[in-house]
Amino acid sequence: MKIRNTIFGITLLLLTSCGQGQIKTPEKAMTKFEEFKSKEKFIEDSKIFYSGIADPKLKPILTEKLNLAVDDFKKIAETGNGTDEDYQNAIKNGLDRFSDVYINLDTEDRERVCGYFEEIMDIVGLESSGGHLNNFMYGFDPTKK
Repeated sequence: MKIRNTIFGITLLLLTSCGQGQIKTPEKAMTKFEEFKSKEKFIEDSKIFYSGIADPKLKPILTEKLNLAVDDFKKIAETGNGTDEDYQNAIKNGLDRFSDVYINLDTEDRERVCGYFEEIMDIVGLESSGGHLNNFMYGFDPTKK
């Protein structure tokens, strides 16, 4: 009986900790965050068929908004115990920063913003935006009915 209770307790503990979606910060994450922040953004990229930003005046504004999102991710990563939900909330907050310029972005520029967020997610190994990228891109999450 004691062994069964111990196994049950361990199983419950494992299931609870897995449900948290805790993400261990990768070793080189901080360096990658800084590299991402320093790279030039919204330039032509033939690998993804992106011709560059439609309105060049928006480039510094969009770059700053992305870099703030990186700072949000960095703060979570520095705690060493960020969860999927923490990062997904950071994505939502980061995308909300684009609301004042959203109407000025064409489809390709919105796709590029989402692509940059995916790069930021990759730095910490986050697999899902929790639907926030779809909401930004399409106005709804097509995975929800």
